Amino acid sequence: MKYTQLGRTGLKVSRLVLGTMNFGPQTDEADSHAIMDSALDAGINFFDTANVYGWGENKGRTETIIGNWFAKGGERRDKVVLATKVYGNMAADGDAWPNHDKLSAVNIRRAVDASLQRLQTDYIDLYQFHHIDRSTPFEEIWQAVDVLVQQGKILYAGSSNFPGYKIAQANETAARRGSFGLVSEQCLYNLAERRAEMEVIPAAQEYGLGVIPWSPLHGGLLGGVIKKEAEGGRRASGRAADTLANPTARAQIQAYEDLLEKHGVEPGEAALAWLLTRPGVTGPIVGPRTAEQLESAIRAAGLELSEELLEGLDEIFPGTGPSPEAFAW
Repeated sequence: MKYTQLGRTGLKVSRLVLGTMNFGPQTDEADSHAIMDSALDAGINFFDTANVYGWGENKGRTETIIGNWFAKGGERRDKVVLATKVYGNMAADGDAWPNHDKLSAVNIRRAVDASLQRLQTDYIDLYQFHHIDRSTPFEEIWQAVDVLVQQGKILYAGSSNFPGYKIAQANETAARRGSFGLVSEQCLYNLAERRAEMEVIPAAQEYGLGVIPWSPLHGGLLGGVIKKEAEGGRRASGRAADTLANPTARAQIQAYEDLLEKHGVEPGEAALAWLLTRPGVTGPIVGPRTAEQLESAIRAAGLELSEELLEGLDEIFPGTGPSPEAFAW
């Protein structure tokens, strides 16, 4: 496993990030623990979660599963760079109180303490804002974060789903306060969805944030979905199914799968390997439901894509280009 610095920090993280969103809803606790053990054995030290994972009546379940894994000992917690998120309402459905969500100082304080309890740890390496909060000024957010850093409850702060101008606004505010600011941005970015290249990734690079792409296979769309359907495998659902319903988009995905078959490369592994070639990217989040999916992701981390293949991928999925050239001269 290769490692890199997380943005402008001295923190070393693996080029693959273990996403845990499936732990609980789709993968039971025993299998989740086995996947985390295998990830650690493979050298993956960067684990990502969120307080709302588990969803519905089970919000927080994923953090609890991770906490139970840490409690097994074996220096598990010490070896892991742990990232979680705050924003979503954690109150039981139908019992949402006004201050149980978003990024007010009161909710950040409450959410951190609850996450620490579920995770069975006394600190979080990377505490991420899951979404922008249009109602809370960054002065308030950084004041709350600085207190948590001083208390030793968190070490770094990151963002998720922020537009470029909010990354700039957040870090300019932090600089005025003498705060360290955001060190990472977790955004939707993959071969089929490259709009982050216009504003988000350039802003992240300018301010020294590591980019952590989520949904690197675009909901399974880039994982060989057409071939799997033809062979009677798992059918596309969600974002992938919606895309394939469009004949033009389906033809694009077919061309992608044909190109990779020509080069003898598995589609899902190629999509991950492509992200590892992109400027500013720390590492994509892989969210395995099974041990086999984790093994495929690990193979991708060592995959070298030829220039011919990279050029072919760009032809099929052309990027938007940087801003302002993408929409002006």
